[in-house]
Amino acid sequence: MIVAALLIAAAPVSSVIDAEYDFARDAQRMGQWTAFRKWADRDAVMFTPQAVWARDYLKDKKDPPRSIRWWPARSIVSCDGRTAVNTGPFVSGDGKRHGYFTTVWQRDKGTWRWVYDAGEFRSGPMPTLPRPVVNRAACRGKAPGAPVIPPPPLTPKQSMKTPEDNGRGQSADRTLGWDWKVDKKGGRIFRVYLWGGRGYSQVLYNDVPPE
Repeated sequence: MIVAALLIAAAPVSSVIDAEYDFARDAQRMGQWTAFRKWADRDAVMFTPQAVWARDYLKDKKDPPRSIRWWPARSIVSCDGRTAVNTGPFVSGDGKRHGYFTTVWQRDKGTWRWVYDAGEFRSGPMPTLPRPVVNRAACRGKAPGAPVIPPPPLTPKQSMKTPEDNGRGQSADRTLGWDWKVDKKGGRIFRVYLWGGRGYSQVLYNDVPPE
């Protein structure tokens, strides 16, 4: 029985939606920033509102008394199933504010890690618990690479200190690509492109104004 329990605990997360749920549960169980550190990729990026390396921002950050709560509502997945973008609602720890999050995930050797995480507060009624919808890239045709904007090159010194004010990424099979840009006031644009077999479609566009 003990061996079986250990095998279950060590089993890899099967889908990125499962990973999002597990990440959210860890935030409630072990603390908000502790969970963020656990699930973050080494080169993960966050926004404060300017871009920062998560490894630096989260290093000594103490958990709040109550963690935010969030749920995936939509998952945009590459053909090979190893890269995805999740979006959905979140509620602040005190339950007084709510908004929408966007997280980019990548899977390596069976382990999901987030590489981009951002959110925005919104007005209106509190969100209801969503049922996730999955949009998957086509696996036909040869994807040449999403039309994302390449960031300017960084010097080694710059890349060690902070991410630039814009960035991009794509899945290994090139069927999913994203880019982001932050202006000097903290406004942020994030775009996602998905391969449809003959071309790319912009399937997500976040235009977040400065707070």
